[in-house]
Amino acid sequence: MKTKLIITDIDGVWTDGGMYYFDSGLEGKKFSVTDGVGVALAKLANIPIIVISGENIEAVRNRLEKLKITESYLGVQDKMSLVKELLNAKSLRFEDVAYIGDEVNDFPLLQSVGFSCCPNSAPDYTKEIVDYITPSNGGFGAFTDFVTKILDNENIKDSVFEKLLNSYRSSQD
Repeated sequence: MKTKLIITDIDGVWTDGGMYYFDSGLEGKKFSVTDGVGVALAKLANIPIIVISGENIEAVRNRLEKLKITESYLGVQDKMSLVKELLNAKSLRFEDVAYIGDEVNDFPLLQSVGFSCCPNSAPDYTKEIVDYITPSNGGFGAFTDFVTKILDNENIKDSVFEKLLNSYRSSQD
């Protein structure tokens, strides 16, 4: 299967699922910089990334902006309906999609896509239905593990990593 689109949840995948509440009333989340490598790898492999999350806070928008992820849908309660619309608009099938999520609200997508994944920290009931469980917990590089597994499955991991290393080397010059 050739992955043509990566779709990812945020909470519990890019974060540890925790919420920070500050005295000012602001909410916050902790992200792992490691997952930025996963974004870079997907871009070098020409696999677009779409973020879909039930949360809709500034911290998530800021992280996505920093990583230059341009297609995101926040505050979404019915992820499946949105994905059906997106796939139709992009002339893609569920089989073309790799999805990573961690909770019950992700089940319809996890059970429909060509490659499904959850972080190691996901509940056992989620682990039972996915194709792959990352070695890392959510918020600790699980998204990068997921992208690396996709590249490995498609036998392009070494060449994409080489591209990434070359881009780092050239930026050092």
